[in-house]
Amino acid sequence: MNEQERELLLGCANGLGISLPADQLHLLSIYLDELWQWNEKVNLTGLSSMHRIIRELLVDSLLPSPFLPERGRLLDIGSGAGFPGIPLKIHKSGLEVHLIEANSRKASFLRHVIRTTKLTGIEVIRGRVERAGKDLHPDGYHIITARALSPLPQCLSLCAPFLCSGGLIVTFQGSRFEKVLRESSDVIKAHGLSLHNSFPYTLPGIDTRRQLLIFKKQE
Repeated sequence: MNEQERELLLGCANGLGISLPADQLHLLSIYLDELWQWNEKVNLTGLSSMHRIIRELLVDSLLPSPFLPERGRLLDIGSGAGFPGIPLKIHKSGLEVHLIEANSRKASFLRHVIRTTKLTGIEVIRGRVERAGKDLHPDGYHIITARALSPLPQCLSLCAPFLCSGGLIVTFQGSRFEKVLRESSDVIKAHGLSLHNSFPYTLPGIDTRRQLLIFKKQE
């Protein structure tokens, strides 16, 4: 990541109220550099511009951080190239993170990034969450993230069984989130969930409205 890209990341993050100390910026830079190199051989993101990766993936991934606890267990389902699990781990180092990814090449990339950045308290689980079984924490997770995993009703049904009492499910929605929420009302009720936080935002340079929806499981 060059100086211009660093300035872009810092500017985007600051614009959304997210502070990035030098040590975190260094780790995010390593992560993005490795992602860029791998992306030339393996299609990890579908994006061919570092600026787009920073704006549309990295900054978007950091957005939930102010709403999350400093410690606890986080499960990132369908982690792909590591969004949002790796940026959140870097920004909230006290979290114990499990990244679950079915694609073998993407899982290999995630393990490579963890080795390269020397992150601790983070593990890759190769497979699908429905079949992960013994590889998942037996006591569940305090936070579950799911970015572009599936429509909201299916996403909540998939995540809720692995969530601790009082835990949070973080989802990233588009401008039609109100319709999606109505369509999910039965699922939300069935799993003992409630809408804990709803945060509207737009990413720098992108006009499309987005919505961060955070659900909480009843205690």
